Amino acid sequence: MTGDPWGRTLAKLPDIARGLLVGAVTTIQVTTGALAVAIVLGIIFAVLKTAPSRPLRALATAYVEVFRAVPVLTQLFVIYFGLAGIGIKLNPLPAAIVGFGINGGAYLTEVFRAGIEAIHQGQLEGAFSIGMTRPMAMWYIILPQAVRVVLPPIGNFAIGLLKDTSIASLISAPELMLRARDLSSEYFMPMRLYLTAGLMYLIMAYPLSRAVRFLEYRLSHGR
Repeated sequence: MTGDPWGRTLAKLPDIARGLLVGAVTTIQVTTGALAVAIVLGIIFAVLKTAPSRPLRALATAYVEVFRAVPVLTQLFVIYFGLAGIGIKLNPLPAAIVGFGINGGAYLTEVFRAGIEAIHQGQLEGAFSIGMTRPMAMWYIILPQAVRVVLPPIGNFAIGLLKDTSIASLISAPELMLRARDLSSEYFMPMRLYLTAGLMYLIMAYPLSRAVRFLEYRLSHGR
């Protein structure tokens, strides 16, 4: 007696849904953590890249060129497997956050640099004329205005980052694709599970894209 295949499938749904939801939560954790790291690094190195000091500009340029040229998967392997060889052991989740964050910071450095350079130079000179230091002028005058310029590319970066987190499954980070792969091996439903995982990525990415458009609209009308 073979039984009811649909009945067996329905019986598995709670475990499958639970596993995929746990993976989706981990995907969101990796995305938000890596995005925060990338934004902080992007701002820091963008400020250095626009600094008057040539050594600081060279340092920022080296960071951007190196981490944009090396594939993110290679960076994840170095952080997760390579550092373990010298006694620095990271769990898969923080290793993924650090790897994507450092890699993303190199891209966002150029985004923030463009935003800073889009602000008229006279505003920086005006800040100096009232006694502000360069860091104060950057923090209180230039960067708040640059945010308006860089918001759309940061939003697009965040959406791409959300999708790219699937690579973290190769270092055993328990995100959505790893959960889908494990469940497909356990329940022998690869097509349905991978399609469901793809749908979950769409469900997570679409509200993010709408939120970015809304913020862009509000900021552009709040000038």
